[in-house]
Amino acid sequence: MEFKHTPVLLNECIQGLNIKPDGIYVDGTLGGGGHSKGILKHLSKEGLLIGIDRDEDALKAAKENLKEYNNVKYVHGNHDEIREILNNLGIDKVDGILLDLGVSSYQLDERNRGFSYLGKSDLDMRMNQSQALTAKDIVNTYSEEQLKDIIFEYGEEKFSKNIARNICKYRENKKIETTDELVEIIEKSIPKSKQNSGHPAKRTFQAIRIEVNNEIKPLYDTVLKSIECLKEDGRLCIITFHSLEDRAVKNAYIEAQGKCTCPKDLPYCVCNYKSYGKIINKKPIEASNEEQEENSRSKSAKLRIFERHEKK
Repeated sequence: MEFKHTPVLLNECIQGLNIKPDGIYVDGTLGGGGHSKGILKHLSKEGLLIGIDRDEDALKAAKENLKEYNNVKYVHGNHDEIREILNNLGIDKVDGILLDLGVSSYQLDERNRGFSYLGKSDLDMRMNQSQALTAKDIVNTYSEEQLKDIIFEYGEEKFSKNIARNICKYRENKKIETTDELVEIIEKSIPKSKQNSGHPAKRTFQAIRIEVNNEIKPLYDTVLKSIECLKEDGRLCIITFHSLEDRAVKNAYIEAQGKCTCPKDLPYCVCNYKSYGKIINKKPIEASNEEQEENSRSKSAKLRIFERHEKK
């Protein structure tokens, strides 16, 4: 299957990165290379793009899609380890970083990856195929309380208690092996009258995927580490698709920006607060109506931009 991923908010990201032709840029979620191609078009031969992805299928696809460019370094890794990755490349600071926290169309549509609630496939959902934990492990070994909490927090699912209880009942007799088995359990856990807003399994599958890939917990620290890796005037652009992701990014940006606590009547600052830069857009940038019509997965996308200016 072809690795397709329509880059969300592409023009807004390119504008937000404020690209220098000879700069060093990181695409921490390389995917099929859609955003990266947009960045590379604005780089000269002296510029450099570092593409990071934990999905080896994505890296293979990106290498093919970006084969016309010679100024790309590909890294199989996780953007949470951006500092270590740059150190290994002998790079201290970069001019810009882009993180698109969405799941690619390929991952969602590729049946044997287990991301999709449509059809039948093995319960997997790993972005990094070399990691041990799978969706099958979670639904078959987590306690009812753990499952309820994950499905409620990461999926914002009102019927999380019913779903968790029924998962545990089902596995008393048989291990849950496939996506269609899980979908059947979820559908039976939600009243038919409440199944009129999208697919009933969507929120639960999202929650399990987030847990499998540990998408939320390290995000706050990842944002702060990414800001530390920027040169002066460098920019960080992050696209989120979930309220918890967006909140983590927003709060990390506020922390990095810092805040003067001096009384307003003082002529100058004496509190010596620490700031690593400024938030470019206080309200997140969302996809235009046209983009949302063309790409339904852009409907929940939110872009936040931070610019590095260290103040001691």
